[in-house]
Amino acid sequence: MAFDGIFLSKIKEEIAACTDSRVDRIHQPAREELILTLRARGGARRLLLSANASSPRVHFTEHAPENPQNPPMFCMLLRKKLSGARLAAVRQHHLDRILFLDFEATNELGDPVVLTLSAEIMGRHSNLILSEGGRIVDAIKRVDVTTSSVRQVLPGLAYTLPPQSGKLNLAAASPREALARIAESGSLPLAKAVLNTVEGVSPLVAREIAYDAALGREATFDTLTAEERLRLERGLGRIRRVLEGQGQPTMLLDASGKPMEFIFFEVKQYGSQARCVPYESYSALADAFFAGRDIMERMKQRSADLHKLLNITCERVARKLQAQLEDLKRCQDREELKRKGDLISANLYQLQKGDRAARVVDFYSEDQREVEIPLDPRYTPAQNAARYYNEYKKADTAEKKLRELIASGRQELEYLDSVQDALARAETNAELSAIREELTQAGYLRPVRGARGMKPQRLGPLEFRSSDGYTIYCGRNNLQNERLTLRESRNYDLWLHVQKIPGSHTVVVSQGGPIPERTIEEAAVIAAYHSKARNSSKVPVDYVIIKNVKKIPGAKPGMVTYQGYQTAIVDPDEQLVERLAVTSQGGKRE
Repeated sequence: MAFDGIFLSKIKEEIAACTDSRVDRIHQPAREELILTLRARGGARRLLLSANASSPRVHFTEHAPENPQNPPMFCMLLRKKLSGARLAAVRQHHLDRILFLDFEATNELGDPVVLTLSAEIMGRHSNLILSEGGRIVDAIKRVDVTTSSVRQVLPGLAYTLPPQSGKLNLAAASPREALARIAESGSLPLAKAVLNTVEGVSPLVAREIAYDAALGREATFDTLTAEERLRLERGLGRIRRVLEGQGQPTMLLDASGKPMEFIFFEVKQYGSQARCVPYESYSALADAFFAGRDIMERMKQRSADLHKLLNITCERVARKLQAQLEDLKRCQDREELKRKGDLISANLYQLQKGDRAARVVDFYSEDQREVEIPLDPRYTPAQNAARYYNEYKKADTAEKKLRELIASGRQELEYLDSVQDALARAETNAELSAIREELTQAGYLRPVRGARGMKPQRLGPLEFRSSDGYTIYCGRNNLQNERLTLRESRNYDLWLHVQKIPGSHTVVVSQGGPIPERTIEEAAVIAAYHSKARNSSKVPVDYVIIKNVKKIPGAKPGMVTYQGYQTAIVDPDEQLVERLAVTSQGGKRE
């Protein structure tokens, strides 16, 4: 990802256009992420600031992420200090990945003060720091001496800049000066030399400059021809022109259409392996690149305990199931126990108490061979025969019980797998709450103290409209799947589910006649996309009318059987699913 100093400078220009805006709202949707709503005469805009190590950045966003019920302490502090404050200035230190937002506000005494929110976009060292008069008020990530001996970030300390790199700033230095500095790199790979010399460029930009200069070959400055050095100087001039306002926000997509990188000019180094897509603004570009990733990251943080619970439970059930299978294998020898009992009973006349073994003719075998059967000398021959019969009965009873337990264990693993699939696809706190409620009802989670009588928000299924105008519903979790299929649907509605893979129940509402093939295919794509096979191709999806779908007696929620079905083979298609969606939240079916 190329959120470098130059890209940040272009974001700074977009934010600068909003100076004089007032801070209307402040939210902290994730542990290391803030959203400031800036309101001006032209309307309101949401400014996202993230110190997340995997995706640190600053940009305007069109997305409104779900906020936690109780705002974190840092969010409360910012609301106290910055609510109603005016954005007075936006600054960047050279081309470092540090952005300063200066706000004019009033303190508790009504005196005017200037507060600075510093966004340090530096990988795992990223931070959001509020300071006043050069002193730190607080930070979204406090850094003490046990974390860093170089620079502490704690309330009351003086705010100091991170250590500087000493690289050349092409906004102030000429491309020729940069070329002379790169020449000192000697045998260092050219891309590395550019990266070490020019301030504010990412590895992607450095590789592109080197690629253009050496026409794709691995090179060092020492091996460049005069013409290649000239191209290198022009490449450095290209960066300077971006700083002067000639850049183009560009997304790089791979062969499957998924975002790879983003940058401020066209990229050639990937050849046909990547496609460049221009965007209207740098914020729109960053917003599009990180949108899906943000949802996954937030859900990962909020659902970590559920993932851990499900993983531990699955491992426990799997170990128990394996032990039962081994016990069942041993039970398969039970006929040998009955056989020994029969042979002892048939030869009681030649055996006596105290014998340690019985050598008898095995009349069960074809060759009538003689076999030796161990005996307990403490018991009579008849008692020894009874012992073998008792062991046989125990093994026979155990086998029947084990088969029931094994079937139950496999069903439980299948259910837990379906919960893990629903958890992986959850995108909102409400969906997580519904999964928690489901696990609580199933006995995997303890009820939260003080939560008696508190019902989680009841979500409706996801709703779609087919190209032929048919309504399609898709469950979000097992409880909703069961409610949708067994309570809210009618006999001749069409039910769909991926074959032998965890996924959502999908229902097409019939309109009193046959459902068109195109609608069935679109519903199958929706079912495949909302399943564990989302990233697969040629996914088999079974479909049947609702009257042929039955709940498995005593089974977990969402576990059903069906018969008389047909199967469609489809490829999950995110774009089609988004196009057919009526709303991301769905609604309760009447």
